[in-house]
Amino acid sequence: MEITENQTNLSAEEISRYARHLSLPEIGIKGQEKLKVSSVACIGTGGLGSPLLIYLAAAGIGRIGIIDFDFVEDSNLQRQIIHTTNSIGELKTHSAKKQILKINPYCKIDIFDEKLTSINALDILKNYNVICDCSDNFPTRYLINDACLLLNKPNIYGSIARFEGQASVFNLKKDSPNYRDLIPTPPPKELIPSCSEAGVMGILPGIIGIIQATEAIKIITNIGDPLDGRLLIFNALKMSFKELKLKSNPTNKNINKLIDYESFCSKIKIKNEIDFNIQSISVEDLKILLNQPLDKILLIDVRNPIEYNQGSISGSKLIPLSTIESGEAIDEIKKFSLKNNLYIFCKSGKRSLRAIKHLKKYRISGINIEGGIEAWNKHQRNSN
Repeated sequence: MEITENQTNLSAEEISRYARHLSLPEIGIKGQEKLKVSSVACIGTGGLGSPLLIYLAAAGIGRIGIIDFDFVEDSNLQRQIIHTTNSIGELKTHSAKKQILKINPYCKIDIFDEKLTSINALDILKNYNVICDCSDNFPTRYLINDACLLLNKPNIYGSIARFEGQASVFNLKKDSPNYRDLIPTPPPKELIPSCSEAGVMGILPGIIGIIQATEAIKIITNIGDPLDGRLLIFNALKMSFKELKLKSNPTNKNINKLIDYESFCSKIKIKNEIDFNIQSISVEDLKILLNQPLDKILLIDVRNPIEYNQGSISGSKLIPLSTIESGEAIDEIKKFSLKNNLYIFCKSGKRSLRAIKHLKKYRISGINIEGGIEAWNKHQRNSN
């Protein structure tokens, strides 16, 4: 049957554009009209947000909100397919908006060039029907979860690491699980490697992001069975999916206000960490120390060789964490420790803590450089 503009709120151009949707009885005209008047907020325009935004735009979502404060870097392009080489140095929200409008000029795009916080989250997210969590850190995930609970919004969750990803739908109905049912308490920061530290297969966030987009379309058009109460886990190496059931714990719904989520996620420490008695030094104090030649100092960089070759603290020696944990580098470090005070760093301070804790088993002492090379580079820039 031929569809005309008199039969729908869709224009002739939109009828042509979405013809394959209109041919699906499960979506049809009514479903496409629902997509047109719907709104979706996407927090994060990285690996997960890129494919999600592309397919939501292509599907005809009428209004899309993009929340991110980061800039496009060349290392993003291996997986963040909404951005291009010409986007490097540009705000991710602006880069994403340009690409979305090239795909579908009928989309209205709201951009928020700011970090989602407890102060702005409710005001930003209240205006959208569906919330997509494409973030990459625990404080933001808990913030999104709690904001969705307070606003009674469905939360489409995705996360990735190395070769494995997972997706679910939280807070879809009154008895639905939420993110706190999956992870009641955040893991210790020291055990959470960043994407740059652990690595990620470039295609992986594409698969999980598309699953998130699929769930958004299903929820808006009210078709199929969403991942409500189910956690879908994908393993790229095995090319396998498995599903876990999630149950709702009523106590995890008792959210009355948004809190300081950075503090909330920092309170959890590795058991008996205090027994390690780890010494730390700020990059500011380290710079002063390095200007005092009487001190015998050895800087040890525990990142991998690729990271080290991209830039390190002048005079540092590369000893990757993997060689410390395997025991391969222990004898070498013991010799260094006899004549030098060891100052150990990585990208952000997580791997260096692991290295120091491991060295203590061999009675080797090291001082952790807080914030790692990221903090050092930032201090250098601000000093110039």
